[in-house]
Amino acid sequence: MEQLITKQRAKEIAKKSVGTLAIPLVFAVVTLIACAAGGRTMISGISGFSNFLIYAGIVTITTFALSINLGSGRFDFSLGSMAVLSTLISIKITSSMPVSSGTAIVNLLLCFAVGAILGAVSGTLYVLLKIPPIITSLGVTLIFEGITYSIASGKYINGGEAMAIYNFMNNNWWFALIVIAVTLALMIFVFDHTKFGRDYAALKEGQKVSVNTGIKEIPNAIVCYVICGAMMGIVGFLSVARSGGLDGRSLSFGSIGIMFNAFLPMFIGGFIGRFSNDKLGYLLAGLCMSMLNSTFAAYINEVSASTQSIINAVLLVVFLIYLSNEQTCKDLVTGKLFKKWHDAIKMRSAQRKTREEAE
Repeated sequence: MEQLITKQRAKEIAKKSVGTLAIPLVFAVVTLIACAAGGRTMISGISGFSNFLIYAGIVTITTFALSINLGSGRFDFSLGSMAVLSTLISIKITSSMPVSSGTAIVNLLLCFAVGAILGAVSGTLYVLLKIPPIITSLGVTLIFEGITYSIASGKYINGGEAMAIYNFMNNNWWFALIVIAVTLALMIFVFDHTKFGRDYAALKEGQKVSVNTGIKEIPNAIVCYVICGAMMGIVGFLSVARSGGLDGRSLSFGSIGIMFNAFLPMFIGGFIGRFSNDKLGYLLAGLCMSMLNSTFAAYINEVSASTQSIINAVLLVVFLIYLSNEQTCKDLVTGKLFKKWHDAIKMRSAQRKTREEAE
């Protein structure tokens, strides 16, 4: 009996391991072959590795933030504007400090705190106005973009603290790794091992039933917005670390594009999460997107930005098609689909023959 249980456990562990690592391995193999075919290097040097980790962090943490409210039916367009505004405020606060590597760490902490405050503002407006969250988020986006444009005087900000962040992160790849690891640990702890996380999961599965059992929906929603804001503050910091500047010219929903980078990894991460943990799935999906981005960078002269967008869109559509026809795809790979077709044809022939004999 014990041997049977051990075998079942081993099969379950193997199944979960394969399900968790299959997509990242496919991305790794395909992107490495693509780079090797053109004699390119996906990651070149410490700077390239730092950029790889920073972009993975941007995608992963944006996916965290997007999934929190989207999973509860609250579509939040203001994520990008929170990332930009929190980083801009942080840079302005530290503008009087001597430019050094230490200012980068201070900026990260300030981005986290200011982002949390902006998230609280967005969540409070949603609760007070009592209108659909998608409408509230559009209004909040316009407000935050307007504030950003005013503070930045409609300019692209670089140099000073922005360049200090860029230099620090590109020379210290391990710091990006720490940021990703701490954020992942924080998300797993908050949503999987606290009362807030259990209440959040209950509300997500059945809002009315959960409220009737005594779970307070409004405080939980506001905390979700606070966490989203804090996450996007980190994303804003990492974006500056990657580009060395901050775009203060975004108006008329120009910041929404930041959020759309997380849609494909959210679906991929959600699929991987079936076999392990959804937060770990989002991290692995972020690494997949970073591998793809690094491959695009290796072919920067051949693959334009529009082509990259088309490839990402095609991948999203293909993956959604797979999710909508998952069993059919599995049957096609295993050959069961052809057997079903054969059985169906055989059955129809038998039915036709029976009708002919009856006539």
